[in-house]
Amino acid sequence: MLVNKTLAQFSDWSYFTAFAFYLLAFVVSIAFYSRRMAAADANSKAAERELVTAGAGGGSETTVATADSEESATESSASVEKRKKTAEKLGNAAEMLIYVGVAVHFASVLLRGLAVQRFPWGNLYEYISVSILFAMVVGAGVLHRETMRVFWPWMLAPILALMFYGGKNLYAEAAPVVPALQSVWLPIHVSIIAIGSSIALISGVASILYMLRMYNRKGEEKGFFGKLVSPLPDAQKLDAIAYRTAIWSFPLFGLGIVLGAIWAESAWGRYWGWDPKETTALISWIIYALYLHARATSGWRNYKAAWINILGFATMVFNLFFINMVVSGLHSYAGLN
Repeated sequence: MLVNKTLAQFSDWSYFTAFAFYLLAFVVSIAFYSRRMAAADANSKAAERELVTAGAGGGSETTVATADSEESATESSASVEKRKKTAEKLGNAAEMLIYVGVAVHFASVLLRGLAVQRFPWGNLYEYISVSILFAMVVGAGVLHRETMRVFWPWMLAPILALMFYGGKNLYAEAAPVVPALQSVWLPIHVSIIAIGSSIALISGVASILYMLRMYNRKGEEKGFFGKLVSPLPDAQKLDAIAYRTAIWSFPLFGLGIVLGAIWAESAWGRYWGWDPKETTALISWIIYALYLHARATSGWRNYKAAWINILGFATMVFNLFFINMVVSGLHSYAGLN
């Protein structure tokens, strides 16, 4: 099977162009986040001044102090509104950059597929690219509300790290896949697993932020981490994002495992062989089942359930890198050798 080198080159350029757009969106989203932090800090100080004013007694000196305090509060309110407007513009800009990045990223995946005349997830580089694309598409759908834009810097950080590592250390030349992967099951099995994993990324990040928020509840933020998480919504909303995305990820990931077993029977003559990758995938799926059960169980809905979700996300990352790159097995198709 011939490979179209021109299309493959355009695919590579599109990949790194998409990375540049995501990086620029990350920088703008950090600026947006910092403005929201400043606005939250100003609101907190204004609330403190109101308490001081409300607690002041009578007298002419107190009246003058109260008038000064009210004038200062008016100026502070105007400053907060200005910061919010600036933050809104930056949020809009970051979102537009993300949309353009997703479009360019989609072009990269499409061109790679056209270059090799197959579905472009036959090695670890291609799988990571497709998984990131799915994660960004899902993220753009879930986080499109203005109140949820504060989630983007936290999500783009692991996305950029993964994309940079994939392009630099896992890159594989456009080429036909090994005979074992030349099957109709490749796009079906891998697509479903990639979609499930990408949604799990959002769920895992949401649970991490939920834990930070629980230790710094809204209106009770203290110290560096308190200031850092001040723009985030309340813990319940973050927990709801983690739970709802996990509800989608869990059946998709389970379906991917079942379809992989069917493919294994046709390729290797058995449905299950306790290969390292399929075993770790099963462990991840069981952990997510425990998370959903814990999340619905009274007494486990807060910290305990969130920790289980984070553990499930960690096993997925372990499966993606350590199992693919270090452990040898029947699924060793990373394309690194």
